[in-house]
Amino acid sequence: MSFFSTQKKVATTLTVLVVALTPVTVPAQQHFNGAAALEYARQFVAIGPRFSTSSGHAKAEAFLRDHFRHDQLEEDVFTASTPIGPVAMRNFIVRFPGKKNGVIVLATHYETNYWLKNINYVGANDGGSTTGLLMAIADQLRAQTAHGKTLDGYSVWLVFDDGEESIQPTWTDSDSLYGTRHLAAKWARDGTLEKIKAFILADMIGDKDLDIQRESQSTDWLVALVRQAVKKFRYDRYFFKKDEAVSDDHLPFLRRGVPSIDIIDIDYGPNDSYHHTIKDTMDKISSQSLTIDGDVFMETIRLIDQR
Repeated sequence: MSFFSTQKKVATTLTVLVVALTPVTVPAQQHFNGAAALEYARQFVAIGPRFSTSSGHAKAEAFLRDHFRHDQLEEDVFTASTPIGPVAMRNFIVRFPGKKNGVIVLATHYETNYWLKNINYVGANDGGSTTGLLMAIADQLRAQTAHGKTLDGYSVWLVFDDGEESIQPTWTDSDSLYGTRHLAAKWARDGTLEKIKAFILADMIGDKDLDIQRESQSTDWLVALVRQAVKKFRYDRYFFKKDEAVSDDHLPFLRRGVPSIDIIDIDYGPNDSYHHTIKDTMDKISSQSLTIDGDVFMETIRLIDQR
């Protein structure tokens, strides 16, 4: 063997060794854009208080209407019978079509409490953060359905519902959940309810100190899929450390047989001291929490599509 042949053989051996010893590069996990969700929440919360009958509520409606003007947007207008008399309310429904026959609904309420109208209560976490979250989810869905495309799985509908909060300080079954009670009844009458594969509610999950309870009335198989999504991202420390029953916007759908889950962090601030107080402001929520939420919501959609 010549010197040059030997040299070539050594070079080849070294190349093989270098390739073998080089770590395999795995693409980084793509995460949800929590920063975008936070920015949407900031813009929305800047409207100020948005309780029923207020100018702020009209501005909140205009904000959602303008943002989704190029999407498949429906405005569901109704009159609610409340302790202060008839009140005009409005749900917003944004539809993104899918290939499979059925619908996944993601929902949040967007208004603030009427009974807190005399303080500057802006509901940054309670209504604001999840409005921002669904708006950022819409960005992803819009990109997936651009140029006439459809989602690979079920259609996804985003519901921004009105009148979740009670008019009076004391919450009752008749004075709360106005928007979703109306919508569930309407969809039961026209047959839409039968198309809904899952109803997923987001509430108060922008909290910097994220600790999402397992809402104990929620549908078991949906809870299991959310757990699976949580494990994928290793978010276990943020989810389901305790069980608690919560009266929330999923109940009108759950009671009509729709698989439903409430993703909620009901413990907001030390001893829940920020909940329904003037302390519910933008400095209490974070893009990190909204990233976690978005990752889990988008993965849960994927898992439902696979069922």
